[in-house]
Amino acid sequence: MSDLSSMAGSVGALLKERDHSVAVSESSCGGLISASLVAVPGASAYYVGGAVVYTRVGQKGLLQVPDEAMTGIRASSEPYALLNARTVRESLGTTWALSETGASGPTGNRYGDSAGHACIAVSGPVEKAITVETRHGDREINMWSFARAALDLLEQCVKESA
Repeated sequence: MSDLSSMAGSVGALLKERDHSVAVSESSCGGLISASLVAVPGASAYYVGGAVVYTRVGQKGLLQVPDEAMTGIRASSEPYALLNARTVRESLGTTWALSETGASGPTGNRYGDSAGHACIAVSGPVEKAITVETRHGDREINMWSFARAALDLLEQCVKESA
C-alpha cells in the first residue's frame, strides 16, 4: 500500500493546503481508494467519507440515486462515474468527489466491459472523467491500478483548479 499511501499523501497535502475536502464513491476498488486516503496521518483534515457502491442496489441505498437519474446511463461508464461523483459530493458537502466504477476481473461485467475496465470521475471546481483499460483479468492488480489512476486524476484536477 506504500505506493498508494504516497500518492494519497501528495493529494492530501494539496487538499489540506487549500482547505478542501473530498468524498469517495468506489465500486471495483472495494474501498482501496478510501483506505489509501485515510492511511495518511491527518486525513480528517480533508477526507469526509466514502462508500463502496458495488451494485445498483448499493447506489440507490447509499447514494440515494433515484431510478429517473439513471435514464440513459449504464453502470461502468463515464456518465455513471460522474453521476456518482456529483451525488456523493453534494450529499457530503465536499469541495471534491472521486468516483470509480468498473470490472476488476477475472471476467468482465454484465454490461459487456472486459476485465480491467474502469471509469473514474472527479467532481469539483474541475470536473473530468476517464476510462482505464488494463487489458488483463488479474483482479487485485486491476484494483490497485484503478486506485492509482483515481488518485492521479484527483491530484491533476486539484492542481488544475489553482
